[in-house]
Amino acid sequence: MRDDADGRPGSDGERDLQERFGTKARALAFYDGSVHDRLNDVMTAFVRERIMFFLSTADSEGNTDCSPRIGPRGFVTVLDDRHLAYPEFRGNGVQASLGNIHENPHATFLFVDWWDTTVGLHVNGEATLHDEVDGAHDPTDVNRTKTWVELEIEEAYIHCAKHVPRLSIEEFDPPWGTDDPSAKRTGFFADID
Repeated sequence: MRDDADGRPGSDGERDLQERFGTKARALAFYDGSVHDRLNDVMTAFVRERIMFFLSTADSEGNTDCSPRIGPRGFVTVLDDRHLAYPEFRGNGVQASLGNIHENPHATFLFVDWWDTTVGLHVNGEATLHDEVDGAHDPTDVNRTKTWVELEIEEAYIHCAKHVPRLSIEEFDPPWGTDDPSAKRTGFFADID
């Protein structure tokens, strides 16, 4: 965690704006009650049930990227209370997220339970790329990955449910790793003249 001289987590910018907007007391209560340096048992169970999360990264100059990672339930392995790992499935080949991690290891995994509680879980830490991760597993049983991403957890905290919509999910059995253009819909945002 990023701590100041008084032991408060967060950035200088956070603390400046807490003073400006008068939210310091609320922020301190949040830090004290909700920010952890590891996963607890409830968080561990939460991660194991998710089929998706959002991966946020930035390159060495601070240019950001955020993209979803989706897989079958359990595709994110909780290695222990300080480490997560997931298999990087075949994508568009750009390697934006992995390229950012290669330059700058700071990353966020944001898990959201869209279907039941609408609670989210932020997990921030340092990511590393590996060919294999001991104890991690790919529940698809198909070798579509060339890389595993492991996150060493620095902080984990709730994203409250009050503004998250409850969604429903249909049957979900995608063609993992396909290059079929109709399945990928790669031209969806192409200019139409």
